[in-house]
Amino acid sequence: MIIGYARTSTTDQKAGLEAQERDLRAAGAERLFSEETSSVATRAALRDALDYLRDGDVLMVTKLDRLARSIRDLMETVEAVKAKGAALRILAMDLDTGSATGKLMLGILGSVAEFEREIMLERQREGIAKAKAAGKYKGRAPTARRKAEEVQRLLSEGLTEVAVAERLDISRSSVQRIKRTGSTVA
Repeated sequence: MIIGYARTSTTDQKAGLEAQERDLRAAGAERLFSEETSSVATRAALRDALDYLRDGDVLMVTKLDRLARSIRDLMETVEAVKAKGAALRILAMDLDTGSATGKLMLGILGSVAEFEREIMLERQREGIAKAKAAGKYKGRAPTARRKAEEVQRLLSEGLTEVAVAERLDISRSSVQRIKRTGSTVA
């Protein structure tokens, strides 16, 4: 049986998910597992697809980056597929791990994909540093520090750190930092 797996990083990418599902069906997928989640988050549909695999099945994806975020992650997924007696097929690369050549190519291409991602992240960090130097990048708004006076007041009223964090919808570590530094917003 051919099992298809499709993933997009955000819910804004509906068309991308639909395109993957269409391509997987056209390539013969009999069962589809789809999800809208980041590659670094828990991927429940991938876990379900791997659980569903049986000896002789094929797990099929449209592109390598839809399946794995790093060479380590890729190899762990490949091992899980192999342990089930199944194979992995990546449509965009015309790659099938059912053969020795396919396994070799997957390792090489996985390394290249991880390298590309690292370069993209490096460029992103450089862009952020440049924007900061130009005064155009401020970063995430300091939401907990805005509540510093309220944190101090609630703590002085005898509430626990956990109770203050829950009431103000901030983390306990933010409460502890405010308590430790005695900071308040001017």
